[in-house]
Order: sequence, then structure tokens, then C-alpha cells
Amino acid sequence: MRCTFLTHPEVVVDPAVPIEDWGLSPQGAARAGRAASVLPRPERLVSSAERKALDTAAVLARSWQLDAEIDARLGEMDRSATGYLDPQEFEPTVDAFFARSLESVRGWERAVDAQRRVEHAVRQLVAETPERSIVFVAHGGVGALLLASLTQVPITRELDQPGMGSLFRFDPTRWEALSTWQRIA
Repeated sequence: MRCTFLTHPEVVVDPAVPIEDWGLSPQGAARAGRAASVLPRPERLVSSAERKALDTAAVLARSWQLDAEIDARLGEMDRSATGYLDPQEFEPTVDAFFARSLESVRGWERAVDAQRRVEHAVRQLVAETPERSIVFVAHGGVGALLLASLTQVPITRELDQPGMGSLFRFDPTRWEALSTWQRIA
């Protein structure tokens, strides 16, 4: 069994809208369409419950004529304690989230807890789907945490995606990464 973890592409950033409700930008929607054309059709498509992931999964589902399922455990790390942060504040906070994985940085979900949550979700979904391919549509932060687990290395931001709309492939049976991040052109 081989699975793909795909992050949502570019979004419309609106500080007045809750982060989990941001949708895809026109560029992001186009990149999601390209993802549907470069990835083989899976037998199962599972998305985070956040709008940007749902929008991505909807593009894929239409292209593949497949129903998208929702699993909230695939959501990004909980940042509701701070909400939107401008990039000058956001980037150092993300650095601290990865560097101090056992701590709640600024009230955010701890990295180790987010890692356990996404790993548990993936393992359970795979167990329900033996011998079937799955595409997981989620977010870069939890993708980096899953990739750390799959490569058996400590949590680090060095495993973060190169940009929104990136993917890696993995073998959930052997629990190992089959690729590093690849950006959808």
C-alpha cells in the first residue's frame, strides 16, 4: 500500500476570518487542479475539516469522480490561542513550535500532541483500508510532523513543506517515507 500526503495550495489570507475558514486563492485552485492530473487516482480521499483542505479535496474529488471523506484529526496544529499573526510574528512562532515540541508555544497545541493526533488518524484510516491507496489532504505543519514520524527523526522545521501545495508519498505498512516533499508545479 502506498499513500500520499498532500497539503492545500495557496489560500486567501484574511485576518478578519478564522484561519480554519480560509479558502483557496485562484492560484491555489489552479495548483489543486494540477495535483489531480499528476497524482494517480486513489481508492480513498480523506481531508482535514478546514476549508482550505476541503476546497482542495473537492477539486480532486471532481477530477477523480470520488467522494472526499472528512477527518478533523488531520487538521493543522491548533493555533486558536493567537489566531492570525502577521508574517513577522508568525514565522518565529512556528520556529518555536517545532524547536520546543514539548511546550505549548503561545498557547498553541504542542507539536508532540499534534504529531500523535495526525499519526493516530493516519494509522487508523489505513487500518480501515487495507491494500487500498489513500490521498490525505491536510496542512504543512502536521505534514512535517508526520514526516518526522515516518523518517524516525526528531520534530524539526527542516521537514516543513517547500511551499503550499506540496506532497510526499509513504508506505504506511512499513511506516516509512518513500519520498521527501515535492511541490506541485
